[in-house]
Amino acid sequence: MTTAQFIAFNLTLLAAMAAPGPALLYALRQSVAGGFATGVATGAGLGLMAALWTGAALLGLNAVFAVVPWAYLALKIAGALYLLWVAVQLWQHAHTPVADSANPGARAFLGGLLINAANPKSILFAGAVLVVIFPPDLSLGQKGLIVLNHFVVELIVYTLFAACLSSGPARAGYLRLKPMIDRTASVILGALGLRLLFGR
Repeated sequence: MTTAQFIAFNLTLLAAMAAPGPALLYALRQSVAGGFATGVATGAGLGLMAALWTGAALLGLNAVFAVVPWAYLALKIAGALYLLWVAVQLWQHAHTPVADSANPGARAFLGGLLINAANPKSILFAGAVLVVIFPPDLSLGQKGLIVLNHFVVELIVYTLFAACLSSGPARAGYLRLKPMIDRTASVILGALGLRLLFGR
């Protein structure tokens, strides 16, 4: 595992987090409506579940590919098509406003955990990204580092979201930049999808 691969994983993770999927929209609504503490707790739940999906993908890929070699090609194609679909959706809906209604509560962490646990796209995304970025012969320690890194990155991002969206002016600024953020994420995820589809 190289530093370049680690950086590529984090950049892809950041781009994916910017996508207006259920996790991001839930975190935004929780942060706007419930304030900083609710936003951080929600982000911790979302980040932990996403990191667990990454860990599951890392632990299972080698065994699956060894027993069923064509599974590698199938995962590459499915992952590439999913990433390209996300990229197109991001581009098309860049100007769609983010809803600001929310129902924050004391169980924000559990809510975040359940949102990502019920999102099958998290599993497909983790598998697709890991296959294209990292070699298949990672050590257990390297896999643990990737999982820990994933959780820390998500927690930092969601904490920053919560801090920024607790104030009116910052929230207005985010909404103003949403088209640019979505289109940037679209380009990054689309490029990764094409690399996954046509790469060796």
